[in-house]
Amino acid sequence: MLARAQPLDVVVLAGGRSSEHDVSLSSGAAVGAGLTDAGHRVLAVEIGRDGVWRRDGEALSVTPGTGLLDADVVFPVLHGPFGEDGTVQGLLEMLDVAYVGAGVAASAVCLDKILFKQLMASVGLPQVDHVGVDAERFARERAQILGEIARLGLPVFVKPAHLGSSVGIVKVSDEHAAAAALEGAFAHDERVIIEAAAAGIEVECGVLGAPRGESALASEPGEIAFTGEFYDYAAKYTPGAMELRIPAGISATARDRVRELALLSFRAGGCDGLARVDFFVDGERVLVNELNTMPGFTPTSVYAKLLDASGVAYPELVDRLCRLALERHAARRARLH
Repeated sequence: MLARAQPLDVVVLAGGRSSEHDVSLSSGAAVGAGLTDAGHRVLAVEIGRDGVWRRDGEALSVTPGTGLLDADVVFPVLHGPFGEDGTVQGLLEMLDVAYVGAGVAASAVCLDKILFKQLMASVGLPQVDHVGVDAERFARERAQILGEIARLGLPVFVKPAHLGSSVGIVKVSDEHAAAAALEGAFAHDERVIIEAAAAGIEVECGVLGAPRGESALASEPGEIAFTGEFYDYAAKYTPGAMELRIPAGISATARDRVRELALLSFRAGGCDGLARVDFFVDGERVLVNELNTMPGFTPTSVYAKLLDASGVAYPELVDRLCRLALERHAARRARLH
């Protein structure tokens, strides 16, 4: 148990309009239990698939500048569009309430897989070869784009740019299937990323802390082992389909490089509070793949397990995230805008 600091009133915001609605509800329930164990009072707010915010089944009305339910801090355990993409963060800024996690700009950039890769390239971080495509450009330049994809080699992975939990990902091993895979991905998102296959194993690293002042913590890296062809939705959420191995089966040099790149990605992305950074590791070669500003948050989710293996138990983890959010909010309020 944590040493009891001043208890907080925490709104746990979960659900949302994205395809990750149910995953978010599971994460939100776990966060609420962890906060309760840490001695805090939890105010659960669910965002329905219709986008309506509800508390105890009753629709909520909010007014800019007045906070949310008189809470000290909001924990937006939201995944994907309409929650992890800066939209809800912007609303919370307008309400003038402290909230856990990345701010508006970092949330928007890091959820967009294409923008994130462009940002990482601008600071020289190594990553997987890729092509980003908008639906409008694909309609105009279909043959040219298929040529760009062909130059990546096969297989490639076609992904909606803004979705998490591996929703909508297709592995393409036949060049004639690329166009159909793109059309399928555009049904989920107007922006699609196509990534070259990367050698090696999948490794993930959790980050906890603030990019300013005190250094953030990069967790012990974990190796993702799975039974399918790639780490898809079924591998993530089917019991027994995925195993997280901590520590990862990589060299000490690669381990240090993963942790270094996790922190560099976190800071370059303008993140705050938390992130999970995903890598491909092949011997001593480490490539950044993605960064999640609000990863899955059940005690059995990868992020929580990585932090637990690094000495931060679940109740302490959610407590520290709330304290970090309060510190950031107070620092921003102290400035003139």
